[in-house]
Amino acid sequence: MDSLISAAARALAAGDALQALKHVALRDDAPALALRGIAMAQLGELARSRELLRKAARAFGTHEALAKARCVVAEAEVALALRDFGAPPRALEAARHALEARGDHGNAMQARLIAARRWLLLGRLADAAALLADLDTAGLAPLPAAVAALAQAELALRALRVDDAQVALARAGDEALRAGIPALQAEVEHARAVLQQPAARRVNADGSATPLRLSEVAALLDSGALVVDACRHGVRAGATWLALARRPILFTLARALAEAWPGDASREALITRAFRLREPDDTHRARLRVEIGRLRALLVDLASVTATPDGFAVQPLHGRAVAVLAPPVESWQGELLALLADGAAWSTSALALALGSSQRHVQRELGELEAAGHVCAVGQTRARRWLAPPLVDLAGFTTILLLPAAPPSA
Repeated sequence: MDSLISAAARALAAGDALQALKHVALRDDAPALALRGIAMAQLGELARSRELLRKAARAFGTHEALAKARCVVAEAEVALALRDFGAPPRALEAARHALEARGDHGNAMQARLIAARRWLLLGRLADAAALLADLDTAGLAPLPAAVAALAQAELALRALRVDDAQVALARAGDEALRAGIPALQAEVEHARAVLQQPAARRVNADGSATPLRLSEVAALLDSGALVVDACRHGVRAGATWLALARRPILFTLARALAEAWPGDASREALITRAFRLREPDDTHRARLRVEIGRLRALLVDLASVTATPDGFAVQPLHGRAVAVLAPPVESWQGELLALLADGAAWSTSALALALGSSQRHVQRELGELEAAGHVCAVGQTRARRWLAPPLVDLAGFTTILLLPAAPPSA
């Protein structure tokens, strides 16, 4: 390593990106390209940074596998900041194994954390948990230790393991103080604030709603009550979870019956909510009987659905209570707003991937949100990204339960 490369590396380690660029700005060899890419990332020029890191990875020879792997990891971190999930995860996985095999455990840990954070953003909690399960943070520098603890805290929050989240956040706070980085300390405080903010609403029998914090939501789900969860679109009773996200009519009927409990819901009200019809006829009543039959079969181990003179009623087994858990925003757009609420600029393709929807559907929803002033677009064509200002509809609420994810018990 020549003197200019060494000087640039020392400047980057000290956080002086401009000084680093002075040493290598006119050079196009592989080490210089890599350092220029990292410097541009520190300056916020993420698109240019990714381009330079890709060139550096290609420029390193086959005998320089360690340097190439480090470039792949750096590029993956830039892609994460750009919310670009188009690249297959196997390249980052291969780089991590290469770093571990060559004894670069610090960068291997960074690769693991990047992959875990990517899965968290996409709602793949099981994949994130697999990467974080055997994480050894002993001997880590304060910065990566704090990032690791934050990732573990986010996973615990998304899975509604509130006690585990508090322990991880305490560890993250200690490491952030040791690192002395104000932005990292602010991120920890923001995560702690999530625990104190309402995360959902419990719908009462009179139609009013009671805000619940995450700890209260977890307590409700663990209480054994029959909970119709409109945040995750399913029914929970104890350890049993019935996912209804792909069966919207059955979920709508289950929610309507739960809101009417201990009374019944009329046939006309059920048809209006489930089929979105104002003037039902005999064919719709027949269809309602079919869908109620399907719901009855699905809930057979949890509750019975009985016919009444006016409609239908749900009766939970084993003397359970019935509760309805509602999100702070009652629309599919709530999940979209929850992703954009992190302050990062998302592409349409990344949003579609995270939500498990089509790009066309996401584009239509974004258009409606833009017209309402809830989101704004920057850039044009393929470079277009979407941002959300502070949201009036979500003021005072955390978006944890609106983020796409598998249910806690899955």
